[in-house]
Amino acid sequence: MLATMRRHGLILAFFGALMTGMTALVNLMTKPTIAHQALLQQKSLFDQVIPASVYDNDLQNECYNVTDTSLGTATPHRMYLARKNGQPVAAVVETTAPDGYSGAIQLLVAADFHGKVYGSRVLEQHETPGLGDKIEVRISDWIKHFANQTVNGASDERWAVKKDGGMFDQFTGATITPRAVVRSVKRTTLFIGTVPSQLSHLTPCGARDE
Repeated sequence: MLATMRRHGLILAFFGALMTGMTALVNLMTKPTIAHQALLQQKSLFDQVIPASVYDNDLQNECYNVTDTSLGTATPHRMYLARKNGQPVAAVVETTAPDGYSGAIQLLVAADFHGKVYGSRVLEQHETPGLGDKIEVRISDWIKHFANQTVNGASDERWAVKKDGGMFDQFTGATITPRAVVRSVKRTTLFIGTVPSQLSHLTPCGARDE
């Protein structure tokens, strides 16, 4: 009986090692494809939030980690710097609206250094289906209304939902979600306006702090 148990144990160990090896091999083979698809999806999002005519550099390869509480959290966020003829002209920032109805909303915001918003899209959200999820471009065009709007400083009261005296629509039965997004886009645009003064201190994505 002991010999039988030992034999079964060896068989199980063999198949366990075999499956682990196969999983590792499949992961190794598909990793480049997955990475390529992720880059294509990111490029598609960039094309939605910032016109190609604005910049001429490889936006995806000019990534920096930025930390500022105006981006919703104290953790680093990714910022992609847009250049035209070598000169910085705008930025695309992964930012956070921390005060959504069902938690934090992750956004992508593009703006120039003078307060002009090029566009914004949702990266991740957990808002109520049929109500707060209207911030998703696949469900409504609400988030497209930020494009070509300008933030005229922190005291610009137009940057609020209409219920609060601003210029952006709220959703029927759901004001918290659009309010959070409007605030985040405004704060992020104001942050982008400070980027030129930080250029010499930016930390490239993937770099280690010394």
